[in-house]
Amino acid sequence: MRQPKIIDRSQDERFMREALALAGQGAALGEVPVGALLVQDGEVVGRGFNCPITTHDPSAHAEMVAIRAAASVVQNYRLPGSTLYVTLEPCSMCAGLIVHSRIARVVFGTTEPKAGVAISRGEFFSQAFLNHRVLIEGGLLAQECSEMLSAFFKARRSS
Repeated sequence: MRQPKIIDRSQDERFMREALALAGQGAALGEVPVGALLVQDGEVVGRGFNCPITTHDPSAHAEMVAIRAAASVVQNYRLPGSTLYVTLEPCSMCAGLIVHSRIARVVFGTTEPKAGVAISRGEFFSQAFLNHRVLIEGGLLAQECSEMLSAFFKARRSS
C-alpha cells in the first residue's frame, strides 16, 4: 500500500496533534475518536470531532464538522488553498465533501482498512472523473492516531 509523503512535518505535526486532542474530546463523549481541523493561510478556521451518536446525525464525521465550521467562518462553501488534517483516513462520504469544497490538501494520520478511500479501499482522489484534484498525504503520527482508536475500542469491548 502506497503511503503519500509528508511535506512540512513541523507545521503538519502541530496541527495533527490538535486533531488528536479533538479526537480525545469525542472519545470522552463516547464517540469514535477521530478529530479534524481545517487550516487556511496558516490559521485554523474549522475544528471537529466525530459526533454522529450525540447529535443523531450520521453525517457528523470529524471532517464534515470541521469543513462546515470552516465554510461558516470564511463565508464560502469553497475552501481553496486549505489543508484538512484528520486523524483517520477519510471515508467515501467525507472524500466527496473534500472534493466539492475544493480543499487543496488532506493530511491524515492512520489508514482505515475497512472504509478508507484515500489509499486503503481505493484511490478516490485520483479518479479521472473528478473536477478537482486533492493532494493526499498519509501516515503522520499514524501510531498515535491508531493507538487512540485501538484503546477506545478495547475499552468498549471490555465494558
